[in-house]
Amino acid sequence: MSAFVHLVERFAVLLEPLFHASAAAAAIVLFTALVRLLVHPLSRAAARGQRARAALRPRIAELRRKHARDPERLQRAVLELHAGEGVSPLSGCLPSLLQAPAFLLLYYVFSHASVGGETNGLLTHRLLDAPLGDRWTDALAAGGVFGGAGLVYLGLFAVVTVVAVFGYRLARRTAATDPAMAVTDDTPGAGAVTAVTRLMPFLPFLTLVTVAVVPLAAALYVVTSAAWSAVERAVLYHR
Repeated sequence: MSAFVHLVERFAVLLEPLFHASAAAAAIVLFTALVRLLVHPLSRAAARGQRARAALRPRIAELRRKHARDPERLQRAVLELHAGEGVSPLSGCLPSLLQAPAFLLLYYVFSHASVGGETNGLLTHRLLDAPLGDRWTDALAAGGVFGGAGLVYLGLFAVVTVVAVFGYRLARRTAATDPAMAVTDDTPGAGAVTAVTRLMPFLPFLTLVTVAVVPLAAALYVVTSAAWSAVERAVLYHR
């Protein structure tokens, strides 16, 4: 934990000539971008996996007709088909799961006054008028919705809303223009995956709640990552 604090502080020093008092906030955005770059190969693999699953749907439909009266045999046949083609129904979840430690690290660091027995100097940094360790409730208590810190949160909420609308429209357009990419329950045993996939277009709207309840530093991670995901998805799924 202490190493991470020192790393962010070093980034902040490097960025201070450009961002001045908000250099630590810029460092968190840079840290988020680095995490997303590391996860990007998995995102590319997830996109390829989704296209591969779409290509298998006619063959899965044929298996459904062939084994309509034997659900267990159907499930085995579909799993064998996926294994033979090297397709995993869970590949699309990996990028999000692997980002969780980075988010939890930020949440922990900016929720504690001391880290590794040392005073947490990151809590003295701000994004404009909003301390990086504060939450939206702190901003409301300090100056209200339109106070200095409150306006920072209004800006973040606006960015998340724009990203969420963009992601939702992108998902709807994908389903409308390419029915093979639409999510169905064709794959036996994939009900949970199907449910998660159907909820994906709405998840950015849920980040509004996350931004409101976590420390501002963690909220910056969420907003930056959501914006990255929207652009990445537009590129990977609309080649």
